[in-house]
Amino acid sequence: MLKSLAHRLRNSDSDIKLLIPLLISTALAQGLVVLIRVTTSYRVVELGLSSVWLGVISATFALLPIGFALWVGRVIDRGYDAQMLWAGSGLVAASSGLFIIWPTPALLIAASALMGVGHLMVMASHQLLCVRAAGPKSMESVFGNYMVAGAIGQGLGPYIVGLVGGAATLPPTAPLFIAGFALAVISLLVGFAVRPAPARPKETTETKVVPVGELLRTPGVAAVIVAGVIMVASADVLLIYVPLLGAERNIDVRDIGLLLTVRAIASMIARLFYARMIYTFGRWSLLVSTTLICAGTFGALAIPLPLWAMHIVMAIMGASFGIAATLSISTVVMMTTAEARGTGNSLRIMGNRLGQFAMPLGGGVFVAMAGITGLFGLIGAAIAASGLVVYWQRPRKPDPS
Repeated sequence: MLKSLAHRLRNSDSDIKLLIPLLISTALAQGLVVLIRVTTSYRVVELGLSSVWLGVISATFALLPIGFALWVGRVIDRGYDAQMLWAGSGLVAASSGLFIIWPTPALLIAASALMGVGHLMVMASHQLLCVRAAGPKSMESVFGNYMVAGAIGQGLGPYIVGLVGGAATLPPTAPLFIAGFALAVISLLVGFAVRPAPARPKETTETKVVPVGELLRTPGVAAVIVAGVIMVASADVLLIYVPLLGAERNIDVRDIGLLLTVRAIASMIARLFYARMIYTFGRWSLLVSTTLICAGTFGALAIPLPLWAMHIVMAIMGASFGIAATLSISTVVMMTTAEARGTGNSLRIMGNRLGQFAMPLGGGVFVAMAGITGLFGLIGAAIAASGLVVYWQRPRKPDPS
């Protein structure tokens, strides 16, 4: 798998000197955030807090960044993509250090909020750095490689949790938070290897500011953003509540970590074939079908399946989510003009954060009333509805593949 990725990098027309540190930074950033967020769920259980507290703490990861998203996009549109990565990586490292302190609920909320802001800055810069790293023929390939790197990180985080937790139903959280801080420091150092964009000529430093309403009126953009919001927020809820599902069904920490790792590996494998699948099936057909498949897997988790069947469901979920999530990013980027790509992408991320705020918070209340399985069934229905909206609102012209 890694050999295939390396072969693709060597034979592309992309900027390898920029792309390599970008991909490493992506894997580390995703790995440490997943690690810390899963560990936070276990720390909530460790402190004896209710599922409502878990929803509140998790929602703060998304709440504060909402107010910064458009500003981040405008700054990146002015050519400061690498500088935004440096600043965001610094905030993530600082918040990771806060988690090491023995927490009260208030400290968990504060650390989650700070990490959310830093992670938004990192993600927005990563995704626009992909555009700068891509050559004329390699845009889809670069985005595929970027999402593969993200999937590697998303598998690394749960693997570390399972390795430390072993057969226990509640892992020791202190060493896991320390591991997260170590990854954050390494990620910050790698981020500094990403070179800034060349200085723009003086006459082009003031770029056209594209209104948000104009972006959203582009056919299909609003529908893709909404679908991406629901998908990303649903993945967030999965990350938060699968540990609780394991505690409810007496599944040990090692198996929970393995389930999440299987999902991440399936996403990574699917993304290796991302560009080829677009050329074969078409952008919009692929986006709708993978979204509906992912919806079905969330519904399946609501059923009390045996562990082996849960592994199959998580693999299908990972593959379908991996393609659909990548498409939601690349489609928004490709359907917006060059001077508005950072803003459009940050608008999409802001929507994601709104979903990540509302769904974990509402999920905590819903779990208290209907249980975790009811929550997964509701999420499956929401994803399916978003896929149908994308189908109805897609541009009535050939795919921009």
